[in-house]
Amino acid sequence: MHGVKDVIRDAESLPAEERIAVIDSLLHTLNRPSPEIDKAWIKVAKSRLAELRSGKVKAISGDEVFAKIKERFDK
Repeated sequence: MHGVKDVIRDAESLPAEERIAVIDSLLHTLNRPSPEIDKAWIKVAKSRLAELRSGKVKAISGDEVFAKIKERFDK
């Protein structure tokens, strides 16, 4: 049987995409997806997309968001 160090060493030797698959699989064992929560997030995402498309809300670029965060926390 492999120990934790052996498993980590073996995983580190995998290509990046396979390491991502291993990580994703392990995370799912810790935090099992909930269909109810997924449905609620899908509803929120669709609502926000509709608001953007209708012009009800204005999108802010990622650069602008990060600049505001930096400004706020650099004080």
